[in-house]
Amino acid sequence: MPPSLSPPEPAGSPLPVLASPRLPSWIRSQLPRDRYEHVHQQLVQQGLNTLCREARCPNLGECWSNGTATLMLLGETCTRRCAFCAVTTRSPQGRVDGTEPARVAEAVRSWGLRYVVLTQVCRDDLPDQGAGHLADTIRAIHRASPGTRVEILAGDLGGDREALRMVLRARPEVFAHNLETVRRLSRSVRDRRADHDRSLRLLGWAKETDPPAGVTKSSLMLGLGEELSEVEVAMRELRAQGVDLLTLGQYLRPGARGFAPVARYVPPEEFGRLRALALEAGFRGVESGPMVRSSYRADELYEQAHPLV
Repeated sequence: MPPSLSPPEPAGSPLPVLASPRLPSWIRSQLPRDRYEHVHQQLVQQGLNTLCREARCPNLGECWSNGTATLMLLGETCTRRCAFCAVTTRSPQGRVDGTEPARVAEAVRSWGLRYVVLTQVCRDDLPDQGAGHLADTIRAIHRASPGTRVEILAGDLGGDREALRMVLRARPEVFAHNLETVRRLSRSVRDRRADHDRSLRLLGWAKETDPPAGVTKSSLMLGLGEELSEVEVAMRELRAQGVDLLTLGQYLRPGARGFAPVARYVPPEEFGRLRALALEAGFRGVESGPMVRSSYRADELYEQAHPLV
């Protein structure tokens, strides 16, 4: 099967960043800097998809300018439709690009990355939810670039423990899965096939499975209508499953139609208080702020925890 390649975009194509004057002053994207165009062209030439662009991440300009990107595996269409996500929903009908692991590994090697984040579209159309493909990609990176640490941000893998085991046998340095929101809002924000308790179980299994995940990580979006007490409960739920790293960020509606509305914009000082609460709860590393996303400065967050695990 030919590579899943996004159409090349002109150098001056607009970024999926925020520009609404109605947003509070602390919600601002950074403009692209020197390395942005180089990273953009490399991604196009290698035929690689990124979560950065598909999910319209507001940090795209900053991260690409710093030479980093979150690579998205298994295509650019997802079998699920979550109310917060801009990735296109469509069934790929079992199609998988078998050349992708080698192409991703070569890109990581040629870029000289010390740390790479891999994520996936959900693939309910595959018997293993895509776990074998994720594992192949992790192994390919480790072979091509032994010094590179790999963080895998996986879907819920259908709640299949053997699929999780398949991924962990490839020895990613970090296994991440996002809880996304508090229990009360989970059914209205996430796809109907997602489940709050399933996500928690998956993260707990990651610590208990042989081989176990060395570091686990999760993320919560704020501003969807949750109460502070519910965020604290979600933190405790994650810690009960042994989750090491946590990111907290502001939910930003990726489009006008079909997406969950923003209930409120959480001020920076509140994110600061939540970071303190998360550290008190026992997380070994926390990134908390309006523009934080699950993969934002992932290498720095890993370094906060690594001496302790």
